[in-house]
Amino acid sequence: MSQYFRGPLVLASRLILGGVFIYASIDKIINPGDFAKIVGNYHVLPFGLENLMAIVLPWLELIAGICLIIGVMVDGSTILVVLMNIVFIFAITQALARGISIECGCFSVSSDAGSAIGIKTILRDIGYLFLAYIVYHRKDRKIEFFPKSI
Repeated sequence: MSQYFRGPLVLASRLILGGVFIYASIDKIINPGDFAKIVGNYHVLPFGLENLMAIVLPWLELIAGICLIIGVMVDGSTILVVLMNIVFIFAITQALARGISIECGCFSVSSDAGSAIGIKTILRDIGYLFLAYIVYHRKDRKIEFFPKSI
């Protein structure tokens, strides 16, 4: 596939994705126990893996976000963001299909500030996939360290 995107569009996409993933990781890193409960509410993982996911996932979000913003290993970070968004979309879709009404746990794990899952959540994650597509299929690799050779 040819690479078409360049300039400010790519940089803006990187900054938005990076900022979103950093912001999403902070509360989860601070409150892993609460996040583990939210992960468990999705009823996707076998019992006991919620804790592992609650510890690992926020750090992956943070690292991917930082890498996108500072321009280090952008392709790998973008692939990681795509994989995480696909998992998020799958988890939300299966919960909605099963009639499970739960808090998203996307940006805040406190019970007061969370938002319920719904079609808006899925559409938002699809939007993030589109931003990741722009970043991955960029033509120029400016403001990047260790870009892959073309």
